[in-house]
Amino acid sequence: MSEDAKRSVTGAMIVRPNSSEDRKTSVATATNAARQVTIKSADMSDAMQKEAVEIAIAAFEKNNVEKDVAENIKKAFDKKHGATWHCIVGRNFGSYVTHETNHFVYFYLDQKAVLLFKSG
Repeated sequence: MSEDAKRSVTGAMIVRPNSSEDRKTSVATATNAARQVTIKSADMSDAMQKEAVEIAIAAFEKNNVEKDVAENIKKAFDKKHGATWHCIVGRNFGSYVTHETNHFVYFYLDQKAVLLFKSG
C-alpha cells in the first residue's frame, strides 16, 4: 500500500484504505450526510484529486443526467487548469485513454464512476 493511501487528507475527506490499492474516502456535504468516494486509479496530485471529488459532488447535486454532470466537471477543470480536459461519468463503461502526465483520475462517487483526464 502506498504512503499516500495510508495518510489522511486534510479537509472534509478522510482516507480509509482497504486491502487493495484503492483509496476509500467518506465525504460529508452540506446537503448529504456522507458520500462514499473510492479512488480507483490516479496520476494526479492529492490536492487536485480532492478538487475533482468536490467538483463532482457539486455537479451531481446540481444535475440528474450523467452527461450534464460530465460537462460540468470538464468545464470547471478547463477553466481552472486550462484546456483540454475530458470527463466520462456513468455506471458501466470501458475506457482506454492517453493522458498528460499528472492529469488523470478515475474514482467512484457512491455508485457512479468518474473518469477525468487532460489530453490535447
